[in-house]
Amino acid sequence: MKIRTAIVDDNSFLIHAVKEKLSFFEDIQVRLTATNGKDLLEKLEQNSRIDLILMDIEMPVMDGIEATQLVKQRYPQIKIVMLTVFDNDSNIFNAIRAGADGYLLKDVDPDKLHAGILQTLNGGAAMNPAIALKTLKLLRSPEQLNNLSEHKEDFALSEREQQVLEQLASGLSYTVIAKNLILSPSTVRKHIENIYKKLQVHSKLEAVSKARKHNII
Repeated sequence: MKIRTAIVDDNSFLIHAVKEKLSFFEDIQVRLTATNGKDLLEKLEQNSRIDLILMDIEMPVMDGIEATQLVKQRYPQIKIVMLTVFDNDSNIFNAIRAGADGYLLKDVDPDKLHAGILQTLNGGAAMNPAIALKTLKLLRSPEQLNNLSEHKEDFALSEREQQVLEQLASGLSYTVIAKNLILSPSTVRKHIENIYKKLQVHSKLEAVSKARKHNII
């Protein structure tokens, strides 16, 4: 039986490159591709018959960490292997915390990628030696784990901008936020414009996703 696989990456060239690597193996079938986490979730709502997802981390709209967490909540049977160029401690920790079943780098050769997929589907955890070593070091160092968990990147948000962002993340409208914080709607809009600039995002969804990823809210 074919292994039904999905590839999630905002770079169409890299999606094609991963497809090419998997094309060497008759037991793998790419059933779905998506350009970000939101796109993936929408497609899974139409058809969730996927065995394993190869997930990028850095993507617009919804990144791979948040997407992994949501997929695991809704479709716990689907295995997820992070396939990324980033091997820093924070990404590894956040991916594992979100529920990732494996973590490989994009330069992995076809045979090792295929072996990692099989290993993950058989209950193992696909990781190259360098990632496995980093993971072990993290697990052996509770202090370092706490530092990663508590780390907040400094985007220089003011106290008021932080409050507006928290209200925004709760799904409240500009009018309700203005009422709750005793501000005018135009002032709330100005704060949100500043938040977008500081976080370097272009929408509410991106702002909330990035804020959660960096433990701002």
